[in-house]
Amino acid sequence: MAGHSKFKNIMHRKGAQDKKRSSMFSKLSREITVAAKMGMPDPDMNPRLRLAVNAAKAQSMPKDNIQRAIDKANAAGGENYEEVRYEGYGPAGIAIIVEALTDNRNRTATNVRTAFSKNGGNLGASGAVSHGFDRVGLISYPASAGDADAIFEAALEAGAEDVSSNEDEHEIWTAMDALHEVAKALEAKLGAADSAKLAWKPQITVDVDEANAATLMKLVDTLEDDDDVQTVWGNYEVSDDVMEKLG
Repeated sequence: MAGHSKFKNIMHRKGAQDKKRSSMFSKLSREITVAAKMGMPDPDMNPRLRLAVNAAKAQSMPKDNIQRAIDKANAAGGENYEEVRYEGYGPAGIAIIVEALTDNRNRTATNVRTAFSKNGGNLGASGAVSHGFDRVGLISYPASAGDADAIFEAALEAGAEDVSSNEDEHEIWTAMDALHEVAKALEAKLGAADSAKLAWKPQITVDVDEANAATLMKLVDTLEDDDDVQTVWGNYEVSDDVMEKLG
């Protein structure tokens, strides 16, 4: 993973699109339910819910599934998910931030701790690594949304802070509190984004060699495979050559 792609969630890595669709839908549904419970169940009146629904649509999640996830927020005796963040270190001291939505803190903490310990890392205390990241908004569009110049101009007019484009997608960075406003402005010009969410952007990145990259990728994959884990962020950079060797 070279250039800007190193900042992305592991779900965007080469080959990671083959992840189980049911697992992806489960994570998307959980975010929709939490967003609906925190505000109005109407996407037009609830910015976080609107982003969650748009992200689900971008992954071709059926409308019925989306509506069921919204309805769960008001269902008596429904699951109560809470947002939890874990911070730790992977191989070669790579900083890792794990964001989860869980209905059982003990289960999630145990699973995350085990993933770290079995894959060359260790779980740290809250705040152990987040000071090395900036909390920002991240909006992603496919490359087909337009050429780099057009996307840059649209993003600038919408109030974005930075744009990075490659052959696969456009990444648009915003101030944390401007995410919803910028996403709404871009949607009017470019259509719904593939994703729009708060992100952890590393202030400094670390190059990972082949020896450590395999273990690091296994750690992140293991974390991502957990149903409670929503996103995994890291300050690593892996070159295209190393990624090709890893397959």
